[in-house]
Amino acid sequence: MNPLRWDVLLVGFVLALPVLALGLRGDLSAEEVVTRLPWCLAAGWGAVALLRLASTPPARPKRRARPPHKPVAEDEPAA
Repeated sequence: MNPLRWDVLLVGFVLALPVLALGLRGDLSAEEVVTRLPWCLAAGWGAVALLRLASTPPARPKRRARPPHKPVAEDEPAA
Protein backbone atom coordinates (compact mmCIF):
# COMPACT_ATOMS: atom_id res chain seq x y z
CA MET A 1 0.00 0.00 0.00
CA ASN A 2 1.32 3.38 -0.97
CA PRO A 3 2.22 5.48 2.11
CA LEU A 4 1.15 8.67 0.30
CA ARG A 5 -2.52 7.73 -0.20
CA TRP A 6 -5.04 10.37 0.84
CA ASP A 7 -6.46 8.26 3.67
CA VAL A 8 -3.00 7.54 5.07
CA LEU A 9 -2.04 11.21 4.87
CA LEU A 10 -5.30 12.23 6.54
CA VAL A 11 -4.87 9.81 9.46
CA GLY A 12 -1.19 10.78 9.74
CA PHE A 13 -2.19 14.46 9.90
CA VAL A 14 -4.79 13.76 12.58
CA LEU A 15 -2.17 11.86 14.60
CA ALA A 16 0.30 14.73 14.09
CA LEU A 17 -2.05 17.39 15.50
CA PRO A 18 -1.02 16.82 19.15
CA VAL A 19 2.66 16.91 18.18
CA LEU A 20 2.15 20.16 16.28
CA ALA A 21 0.17 21.61 19.18
CA LEU A 22 2.93 20.71 21.64
CA GLY A 23 5.44 22.34 19.31
CA LEU A 24 3.39 25.52 19.05
CA ARG A 25 2.91 25.62 22.82
CA GLY A 26 6.67 25.36 23.33
CA ASP A 27 6.78 21.98 25.06
CA LEU A 28 8.67 20.44 22.13
CA SER A 29 11.48 22.04 20.16
CA ALA A 30 11.29 22.32 16.40
CA GLU A 31 13.83 19.49 16.08
CA GLU A 32 11.68 17.19 18.24
CA VAL A 33 8.57 18.02 16.23
CA VAL A 34 10.32 17.29 12.93
CA THR A 35 11.69 14.05 14.38
CA ARG A 36 8.23 12.86 15.49
CA LEU A 37 6.25 13.77 12.36
CA PRO A 38 7.45 10.77 10.27
CA TRP A 39 6.36 8.51 13.13
CA CYS A 40 2.87 10.00 12.86
CA LEU A 41 2.83 9.15 9.15
CA ALA A 42 4.04 5.61 9.91
CA ALA A 43 1.36 5.21 12.58
CA GLY A 44 -1.27 6.44 10.13
CA TRP A 45 -0.07 3.93 7.55
CA GLY A 46 -0.25 1.13 10.11
CA ALA A 47 -3.72 2.14 11.28
CA VAL A 48 -5.11 2.32 7.75
CA ALA A 49 -3.47 -0.99 6.80
CA LEU A 50 -4.95 -2.68 9.87
CA LEU A 51 -8.37 -1.20 9.19
CA ARG A 52 -8.27 -2.30 5.54
CA LEU A 53 -7.18 -5.79 6.56
CA ALA A 54 -9.98 -6.08 9.11
CA SER A 55 -12.67 -4.73 6.78
CA THR A 56 -11.79 -6.80 3.71
CA PRO A 57 -14.10 -9.79 3.35
CA PRO A 58 -12.42 -13.19 3.06
CA ALA A 59 -11.81 -14.44 -0.46
CA ARG A 60 -14.26 -16.98 -1.77
CA PRO A 61 -12.84 -20.40 -2.55
CA LYS A 62 -12.31 -20.86 -6.24
CA ARG A 63 -14.48 -23.39 -7.98
CA ARG A 64 -12.70 -26.36 -9.39
CA ALA A 65 -13.00 -26.76 -13.10
CA ARG A 66 -15.01 -29.80 -14.12
CA PRO A 67 -13.27 -32.31 -16.32
CA PRO A 68 -14.55 -32.18 -19.90
CA HIS A 69 -17.56 -34.37 -20.49
CA LYS A 70 -16.91 -37.29 -22.83
CA PRO A 71 -19.76 -37.79 -25.25
CA VAL A 72 -21.03 -41.36 -25.24
CA ALA A 73 -20.85 -43.00 -28.65
CA GLU A 74 -24.08 -44.53 -29.81
CA ASP A 75 -22.62 -48.00 -30.28
CA GLU A 76 -21.29 -48.10 -26.68
CA PRO A 77 -23.73 -48.87 -23.86
CA ALA A 78 -24.21 -46.15 -21.30
CA ALA A 79 -23.01 -47.09 -17.83
